[in-house]
Amino acid sequence: MKYQVNHINRFEYDTSVDQSLNTIRLKPRTDECQRLLSYQADIQPASLIKLHTDLWGNNVETFFIPEQHHSLKVETTSVISIQRSPFIEKIEYSPEMQRIFHSSLFHHHYLAYLNQTNYTYVTPEQVQKVVDQIGDTENPVQFSLDLMKYLFDLFTYDPEATNVNTTAQEALELKGGVCQDITHVMLGILRMRNIPARYVSGYLYVGENSALVGDSATHAWVEVMVPGIGWVGLDPTNNVEALEQHLQVGTGRDYVDVSPLQGVYRGGGQTLDVSVSVTLLEQ
Repeated sequence: MKYQVNHINRFEYDTSVDQSLNTIRLKPRTDECQRLLSYQADIQPASLIKLHTDLWGNNVETFFIPEQHHSLKVETTSVISIQRSPFIEKIEYSPEMQRIFHSSLFHHHYLAYLNQTNYTYVTPEQVQKVVDQIGDTENPVQFSLDLMKYLFDLFTYDPEATNVNTTAQEALELKGGVCQDITHVMLGILRMRNIPARYVSGYLYVGENSALVGDSATHAWVEVMVPGIGWVGLDPTNNVEALEQHLQVGTGRDYVDVSPLQGVYRGGGQTLDVSVSVTLLEQ
């Protein structure tokens, strides 16, 4: 599958801005299943962009605008080729995988994805309530699948229920929210069960006849580390394995690590308008 993604962020400021320093994470990654064929970032007012890779392997672009400006436009265009085959349902949790999963080496290597953050923390009581509902199993793959379906059934997709600062603990009580919230909840429960899991930010190709649900901007889902297999994507918002319709931009511990645009400026208030289009170029 081959896609083109156009992503536009428009900031309008209440008063003139003297200076602004911004960081964007909008350049998609390349891995064994996904290849970035082309990428272009257009900044208005024009600015020199510096690129580096962060601790989590994400592409980070930084730019500084020294002159006064009343608006900022960040437009990126990406062409991505992706090929993923479904396989999580075929995984057999072997004794060898179990030994790896319970080894101290495995635990220490993925410690960053086992520790809770402010966004992903859920209480032990909340986790136990979920486990009582879906059942307890030593198989981390099956538990992840059962949890994904449980959260899909539990949550009502409601953009008005939460905001960008809502935590997993709050979202789980509300039983409503968007992909960011459901992803944080799933991460928190998996980590409480000692299953390494990371936050994925990217784009979702919905298409005309798809039943998939996603934000009009970026989408979020979970990746679980399966011993001997690697990172496997699970989308609790849609109760599906993340395959060829899920275009990965960045990964991290939670939303903070992959926030699409961050910045500081000298000036008054602002309004933000975001538009994203994902076009299928080739099947």
